[in-house]
Amino acid sequence: MQKDNVTGIPSAPTGRIRNRKRSNEVIPEDNKTNGNHLLVNDRNKYRSMWIRAHSSIWMIGGFVFIIYMGHLYITAMVVIIQIFMGKELFNLLRKAHEDSQIPGFRLLNWHFFFTAMLFVYGRILSQRLVNTVTTDKFLYQLVSSLFKYHMAICYFLYIAGFMWFILTLKKKMYKYQFGQYAWTHMILIVVFTQSSFTVANIFEGIFWFLLPATLIVINDMAAYFFGFFFGRTPLIKLSPKKTWEGFIGASVTTIISAFVLANIMGRFQWLTCPRKDLTAGWLHCDPGPLFKPEQFILPGWVSQWFPWKEVSILPVQWHALCLGLFASIIAPFGGFFASGFKRAFKIKDFGDSIPGHGGITDRMDCQMVMAVFAYIYHQSFVVPQSLSVDRILDQILMNLSFEEQRSLFLKLGEILQEGLVRQS
Repeated sequence: MQKDNVTGIPSAPTGRIRNRKRSNEVIPEDNKTNGNHLLVNDRNKYRSMWIRAHSSIWMIGGFVFIIYMGHLYITAMVVIIQIFMGKELFNLLRKAHEDSQIPGFRLLNWHFFFTAMLFVYGRILSQRLVNTVTTDKFLYQLVSSLFKYHMAICYFLYIAGFMWFILTLKKKMYKYQFGQYAWTHMILIVVFTQSSFTVANIFEGIFWFLLPATLIVINDMAAYFFGFFFGRTPLIKLSPKKTWEGFIGASVTTIISAFVLANIMGRFQWLTCPRKDLTAGWLHCDPGPLFKPEQFILPGWVSQWFPWKEVSILPVQWHALCLGLFASIIAPFGGFFASGFKRAFKIKDFGDSIPGHGGITDRMDCQMVMAVFAYIYHQSFVVPQSLSVDRILDQILMNLSFEEQRSLFLKLGEILQEGLVRQS
């Protein structure tokens, strides 16, 4: 960042100023104590709360509509979020003067970005796309051929970008260009690592995407609410407005919400059934034992105070408690990391696309941590590790082409015929 010209020393050329909106810049830290930044001491807190609440209502409404539309629309939403995150992060270290001397350098960043997108989504969605076009022989053969060479295509696209980068190197610009090259790859790791887990969660069942994402939103809103009205004790210097009251209140709210929401979401097959293709039709499946209610008889003293003698609980609610615990205690550290990152670059927000919230990246800091945990937890503690007929069939449908499935069917038929002959 350019230093203030207070010593009479001429300022740096304006061309070297990072191309970032001034509204995002942060006033240098002064000697004020951390407590002076708390929301309870903010004179404009009600105005900022109204702006934040208005934006939140629109975001939640749009989010609910996309969830209703299904897996493909949710995946499209993730892609759009990725593009906005990439734009905000690319602009973070951008310098207008240097960029003007390297025509097409911004385009090179996006070349790497969309190459990474093709690689990640090709790996995740390839077999689902094949399963979608099995009825059309021409499309099936075309898609199968493309995915057969998918890795080679992505590799040569990356090599093309690498050669493009080398050919655009300019004298006296090496440090800036290599810095941008490294920063671009860092962005790809941050954006696409979490998004790959997010999309995998979506197709395992919207439940495993929706519940973790909702818990992060609830935790964020509850922390803001409790900090707004009761916050007195600063939590961490990286986020001056975060308080212990907000952190504890949000943690309790999130864990309770996880248990309750899992019971509600777990009763809709649209949310619990996995999607094995890329169609948009309604889903019907056996929800499995995790989503089948079990009756628990309450102790006698409970029925004296409340009208219930027994309650219906889904086994998945116990898993939801683990997700709620992580969302309330560990995931906020993603936000603390982002706060420290922004302080390092002396900016308030990554962008200004969401009034009252900042940029898209500001909303995704905790979501990135949560998405990875949700996938790992699902694969480690929820998906059955022992073999079953349903699990083997899922693996066959997801990993074998139509021709391989047919060959397997014929081979199994021969084996069964031989077994029947032996028994007779």
